Amino acid sequence: MPKKSFSELINSPGMPVLVDFYADWCGPCKTMAPILEQVANQHQGKLKVIKIDVDRNQAVAQQFRVQSIPTLILFQQGQPVWRQAGVVSAAHISQVVQGVLR
Repeated sequence: MPKKSFSELINSPGMPVLVDFYADWCGPCKTMAPILEQVANQHQGKLKVIKIDVDRNQAVAQQFRVQSIPTLILFQQGQPVWRQAGVVSAAHISQVVQGVLR
């Protein structure tokens, strides 16, 4: 299966996409991993969660002006509708997702 481009991934029809910009060496990014897993499980079938390694995907990180990691960006039909840098609680992310799903 060919790899999808970033724009193909965030243009998921009818489903918001939460992108986690991270790096393997980033401590707070490791803290976010189980939180994002929890959010993905809570919104299964309604939300797509993808991780983008900023070291391997520098062009995408620059395109969205990711200056600190972790940075989360929620896309609705390819458009960023929410972004947050740093560690965020699952409850807060879920609240944002619920607002977009309405």
